[in-house]
Parts: sequence; C-alpha cells; structure tokens
Amino acid sequence: MKAAFIDRHGGPEVLKFGEMPDPVAASGEVLVDIAAASVNGADWKVREGKSGQISRFPYILGRDFSGVVSAVGDGVGDLRVGDEVFAVCDVGQEGAYAERIAIKAAIVAKKTDQLSHVDAAALALAGLTAIRTIEGALKLQAGETILIQGGAGGVAGFAIQLAKHLGARVITTASASNHDYLRSIGADEIIDYNAVDFTKAVTGCDAVFDTVGGDVAQRSFAVLKPGGRAAFIASGPQAPKPDRGDVTALRPAVGRDRPHLERIVELVAGGAVRPPEVTLYQLSDAVAAHRLSESRHFRGKLVFKVR
Repeated sequence: MKAAFIDRHGGPEVLKFGEMPDPVAASGEVLVDIAAASVNGADWKVREGKSGQISRFPYILGRDFSGVVSAVGDGVGDLRVGDEVFAVCDVGQEGAYAERIAIKAAIVAKKTDQLSHVDAAALALAGLTAIRTIEGALKLQAGETILIQGGAGGVAGFAIQLAKHLGARVITTASASNHDYLRSIGADEIIDYNAVDFTKAVTGCDAVFDTVGGDVAQRSFAVLKPGGRAAFIASGPQAPKPDRGDVTALRPAVGRDRPHLERIVELVAGGAVRPPEVTLYQLSDAVAAHRLSESRHFRGKLVFKVR
C-alpha cells in the first residue's frame, strides 16, 4: 500500500511517500480501506520526537480516518465488509496516513450518508476531543459562560458549536480574518488576540477550554470566576498549575470508543454541529500539509484525500 511515513525524527522534510507493507486484521480487528485521513497537531509533535512513542522505524503517522471495511478479523460480528466507517486510532497506535489500516473493531463507528469521508475524517479526533472536554471534563451546563481559546481550529470549532448546543454563552479568541466564520458557527463574542489582551476583556467565566497552550494557557486562569474550571489539551500530559487556589485545572482523558463517535454523528445529524472548513491534500503532499499544520495559521482541518 501507499503511505506517508518517517524513518527518522525531524522537520517536515523527513516525511516520505512510498510503499509500505499491507496490514492484516487480527482477531477483534477490521481492515479498513482509508478514503480520507486528517492531520492533527499531535502528528508533527510525534514526527519531531516529542512524544517518545516510536519504538521503530519506518513509522506511519496519523490518528483518525474514514473509509470502508475490506476485511473482518475473527470475533467481529457487528461490522461487515463494505461498511462505511470512521475512527480514531487507539492510544499508542497510529498509521492513518496510508491506504489501509487494521484497527480494533470496538472503537470503530459506522459513518452515515450525511457525512462524506472527508468530513468524517475531519470530525473524528477533533469531535472526540471536544466532546470529552466540554461534556466530560468540564461538564458545561446551560447558562454558563465559557472562553474557548483558538476558536478557528478544528477542536475549538467543534467545541464552540457543542457549547452553544448545550445552552452556554461562548466567547472565543481568533485573528480578525476568522471572526465572520466563528460568528457563523455560533460564537457570541470574539476577541482579536492580535489587538486585545483577553485577560482584560473577559472576566467571570465558569469555564475555559484552551487549545493553544504556552503562555495563553497559564493566563487563562485569570478570566475564571471563583470555583471555575479550565481544561487544557495543548500543554502536554498534565494541566498547568493554577496561580490561584479557587479554580480547577483539568487535562481531559480522550479515550477511544464507539459511543463518543456515534455522538458526533448524532450532533451532525441533528444540526447542532457542522463539519469544519477543510483544506485537502494528497498523501504525497504530506510535507506541505505538516508545514501548514505546524504554522497554526489555517482554519478548520487539514485532510488527506486518500482515494
């Protein structure tokens, strides 16, 4: 099969495109012919060697995808050859930058006709992360106010729509060029981080969801009211420590399972969430895709159209 892979750590230029061995579905797994796979910020961190999870090379990156089941391993009774599915690889597994992948059937969900393969791939990990954070870790309630940092990104864009669906007031940060887009998906207030210090413009939030990391993460505690809580996905495996004692810092556990993927399908089918804007690449253009991903200056999601 064709795949984009690395045989050493480094910058975007270490990505290669070529032939790799076909995977085989083991017991409890399905083999999926991948139609589309998304690019995530975690991918270039793995490529650079910051994750420490690669035990041997060559290594195929990629965590979420959509495609068609082409083989079924022993013990799998709820999926069949020909089913259109999407999924997020289990923690510790990657390999979606390829024409095929073998994956545990229990964490694969059926895709509906309402979702294209490109949109399903774009929504998979972003949606799973947003749901696990907004509904799981933060337990956001109707009537609460949340600040979502980095609103134009894939996870944040899903989170904005989910928070609005739950009845919350949503404030977000983004460059001026993305304000119309963010209004169109439901943001109530948008702060241009290039022109305004969000800590001076926002106070009394019940919750913060930070997708940016760095200095933004630490400063986010300032906008919380006493008893508020903040969730972080861009600050490593541990949440940053608050500089005040009356708030809670959370690092959501983004476990993989079918019910949460089915929740994505349900939210899209009900009109609560729409797929993000997508920039398409071929697998052979993985270097360019990673350069753009690493720049963080794009809207929505980057997706490989595999077939």
